[in-house]
Amino acid sequence: MNEQDTINLLRECDAGIKMGISAIDDVIAHVKNREFHDKMFGYKQEYNRLQSEIQTILNKHKDNGKDPDPFSKGMAWMKTTLKLGLNETDTSIADIMTDGCNMGIKTLSKFLNKYAEADEESVSLAKRLICLGERQVTEMRQFL
Repeated sequence: MNEQDTINLLRECDAGIKMGISAIDDVIAHVKNREFHDKMFGYKQEYNRLQSEIQTILNKHKDNGKDPDPFSKGMAWMKTTLKLGLNETDTSIADIMTDGCNMGIKTLSKFLNKYAEADEESVSLAKRLICLGERQVTEMRQFL
């Protein structure tokens, strides 16, 4: 186990969760289908629970976590705003969320490989976050 790998992996998970929560906040008011809305709200709650677990571990390491890259966050916001401006439908929202989840899954998978010496608990949290994203992508398909 390498403490720095553990901290770095948790920081990347924290940034990814913040990005996911922000994306949900950006679109949830535009969702028309009640089932879709409820699913989005549920995902946000799951992200919040994982973030709390991650923050607890980061606190033990005296680390505050990490915010998403401002450029990436800005680009995601612009893409969302543009797509919704052109076509504010649940299909567009599902498309936006699916793209975001796929990017998060890909990014976190890279960080799992990069920080291979992170402790088991941190690796498990990262894998749970990836699984949540994969489940979200699968469940979004019905709204595409």
